[in-house]
Amino acid sequence: MPNLQSFERADYQQVKSDLHRKILDRLDLEKLGKTSGDSARDEVLVIIRTAVNSEVVPLSFAERERLSREILDEIFGLGPLEPLLKDPTVSDILVNRYDRVYIERAGKLELTSFAFKDNSHLMQIIERIVSRVGRRVDESSPMVDARLADGSRVNAIIPPLAIDGPCLSIRRFGRDPVTARQMIENQTLTEPMLELLSAMVKGRLNILVSGGTGAGKTTLLNVLSGYIPNSDRIVTIEDAAELQLKQEHVVRLETRPPNIEGKGAVRQRQLVINSLRMRPDRIVVGEVRGEEAFDMLQAMNTGHEGSLTTVHANSPRDALARIENMVSMANLNIPERAVRSQIASAVHAVVQIARLSDGTRKVITISEITGMDDDSVGMQDIFSFDRSGIDANGKVRGLFHATGVRPKYTERLATAGARLRASIFESKTEV
Repeated sequence: MPNLQSFERADYQQVKSDLHRKILDRLDLEKLGKTSGDSARDEVLVIIRTAVNSEVVPLSFAERERLSREILDEIFGLGPLEPLLKDPTVSDILVNRYDRVYIERAGKLELTSFAFKDNSHLMQIIERIVSRVGRRVDESSPMVDARLADGSRVNAIIPPLAIDGPCLSIRRFGRDPVTARQMIENQTLTEPMLELLSAMVKGRLNILVSGGTGAGKTTLLNVLSGYIPNSDRIVTIEDAAELQLKQEHVVRLETRPPNIEGKGAVRQRQLVINSLRMRPDRIVVGEVRGEEAFDMLQAMNTGHEGSLTTVHANSPRDALARIENMVSMANLNIPERAVRSQIASAVHAVVQIARLSDGTRKVITISEITGMDDDSVGMQDIFSFDRSGIDANGKVRGLFHATGVRPKYTERLATAGARLRASIFESKTEV
């Protein structure tokens, strides 16, 4: 009898595939669809265990149980991805090829032992994900954005664009969103910084969260949105719904891709324009990435104060430059100075967040927009994080500190009932 390792290498996936096919033949799928989820899983698990135990293969009880669970995941879930999706420490799942599955844990990438049987198996899982949210992926539409039931964001790209086979990227968003207290415990920011940010949200200032890919922009946006009063009517606009707002009065809007004829697409700009007719108190745009930036600025300047959004950029100054470039994409032929003036009056603060070399995420700066300075937008830092080096364990060391500058909008916040302690503008925290 061959040993287990040689069996697993050569035949494990084939045995699982054959059993999967046999079990599907035995199941009454129509009856199964009318049964509640947990009850159906329990019934099918009994059938799977019986089938696995009847196979003459060199597997122990523990390995047979593992095989049974994997076949159950193939029928009801996302196959090899299920154990990773159940692991709360995994923040990203990256499938480069059917046999190369990486994860990000604690900000670091690592290769896993999980694998799909082949490219066809991976394609089946991708199609299952995208079909659940009414999207499609095929040769005519080889790229797709979707989401899982827990809000995790999914991107898939398939041949002919992906040369080595289908690729799948999952950005995890847990069932329980990260809280402000957890961000302080993780040293993403400090108590004084959070006090300022919460006062800005309560005081209806327009805030732009800026950062690179995976820096934690959406997580921070979720935390900030938690300070919006429950009485406000909030409209959220996203490409793929990720925000997890806890308020009662929330309307969630999501873009729509074109159909198979290339028609019917609904872009973010159309949703932003439509949201203005929905009597919102606050507009939260998951991320501005195109011409909708112009309409977002218009909304901020015409009574929809306290709006929040994110943008991909490496610094607060770059974030404003990107917004300016995106406004130009609307082809309205507005002079540069007029666009900058719009930005200066619409955006009150830019919060820069970054993922550092050790995988930790930190709010690098909180910057106030002070208005126009000649032909450019004036800006001053209220808080910043200065890196001092890396310790023996590879951790980035540094100092969160207030710059000593009191923001211009302090009085405005006070009149809105969000008073700031003078001591927060003198704080220092070493990490």
